[in-house]
Amino acid sequence: MPVTGTLYESAHAKINLYLHVTGRRPDGYHLLDSLAVFTGVGDMLALHPGHGAAGAVSLDITGPFGAGLVADADSNLILRAARLLRAEIGGTDGLEPVHVVLDKMLPVASGIGGGSADAAAALRLLLRAWPGNVPRERLMALATELGADVPVCIDQRAARMGGIGERLDPAPALPACGIMLVNCGEAVSTPAVFRARAPVFTPAASLPSAWPDVAAMVRDLSGLTNDLQDAACAICPTIRTVLDVLEGVPDCRLARMSGSGATCFALFDSPQAAQDAQAAVERPGWWVWAGPLHA
Repeated sequence: MPVTGTLYESAHAKINLYLHVTGRRPDGYHLLDSLAVFTGVGDMLALHPGHGAAGAVSLDITGPFGAGLVADADSNLILRAARLLRAEIGGTDGLEPVHVVLDKMLPVASGIGGGSADAAAALRLLLRAWPGNVPRERLMALATELGADVPVCIDQRAARMGGIGERLDPAPALPACGIMLVNCGEAVSTPAVFRARAPVFTPAASLPSAWPDVAAMVRDLSGLTNDLQDAACAICPTIRTVLDVLEGVPDCRLARMSGSGATCFALFDSPQAAQDAQAAVERPGWWVWAGPLHA
């Protein structure tokens, strides 16, 4: 079907409510156990009719965090996603050229899966624009090839992550709650954090099938950890400052770092409670967002 209008996909921020490093494979990849949720804030991708050869994908990057990002075919996850999908479909015959615009609203290299969410959104967009039937298991294999966080970002639904991120299981039913995200403006290297972490492993968590309320969820999450947090704080001490500020907000139920950092989150009883606390947390140079989880 020719692309005659503009198609849109959102790429919501992914948050690890806990993250246990459970082991390491012989190839060096770490095995994880994590509960991932998605928030109401994210990047936006727009797909327009393009120009050039069949299956060509061009990319522009805008938005407050777009500066410094380049549309490089080898490193940009959106363009890599397009290349993998073209190969999976079987070539460029019959594929319309398209132009993608990424409105980058999320901080870069910040532990909230922004690039992974963008790649997943690009796959969803291109599957709408290009003919071809890609079975679910092949789509998830392509996502895993792009990165450990990309599979969970395909559906943008709360999930239990296992393996290196490719194994997804249902999350406990979550209560309505609010969340605040804070990024100090300092990028943290994921490989550096993994190198700096203590060489110990944490067992996978035992989770219920549902949490009846925020208090029950926070009680269980408080007994779990982000195994990368101490290493990230050693590399970027401002993360500890952010956590101290969040923990000092009266209505904060739990404060923790997401992923390999540097973004931290705080849980609240409601989106309104999170938004009411935002002014007390804001600092020059910090990115702060408060609101609901993504439904």
